Amino acid sequence: MPGKSPYYSPPTHQVPYSRPIVSPPQPGSSVNTSAVPSLTSGSYAGSATGDSESSNGGASGIDLVEMLNDRLSNAVDPLPLDRSLARQAQTSGELNAKHRELLELQALAQRRLKSTRANFADGMRAAKEVKRDLDWTQKRVSTLKSKAERRYPAEYRSANERYPTSVDY
Repeated sequence: MPGKSPYYSPPTHQVPYSRPIVSPPQPGSSVNTSAVPSLTSGSYAGSATGDSESSNGGASGIDLVEMLNDRLSNAVDPLPLDRSLARQAQTSGELNAKHRELLELQALAQRRLKSTRANFADGMRAAKEVKRDLDWTQKRVSTLKSKAERRYPAEYRSANERYPTSVDY
């Protein structure tokens, strides 16, 4: 589509006003032209008694709402705000996706840790059983050795000289 812009442009809604646009008052006139009425201004003092600008038909002829709306709409460009809002939404979505991914990885790590602990516990039980068996075997061999040494001392000495025992254990 050649006529469309790649960026989103919000629709502009102009509210039609029924009051005619009148030029602002000239400097030196008695009408207060500031956005904030002063305490000594006649329009402010008159509003307390019910004689406001809207009730007397607009003394100055300026529609403040329209003037402020025009200034505000000209002062604020909504395009950067829309872009930053879209970027914020995109970043929020990415952050949520990463959060979900982290939760899945954390659950996977918990499952792996549980199975590793179970495997480690099985290995420890097997190691204790092997140690118990080795202790029993060592005790049995020591008993047999001492019996053989007492019953057959000459043969035991000659076998011990021929095949000396290592003391590495």
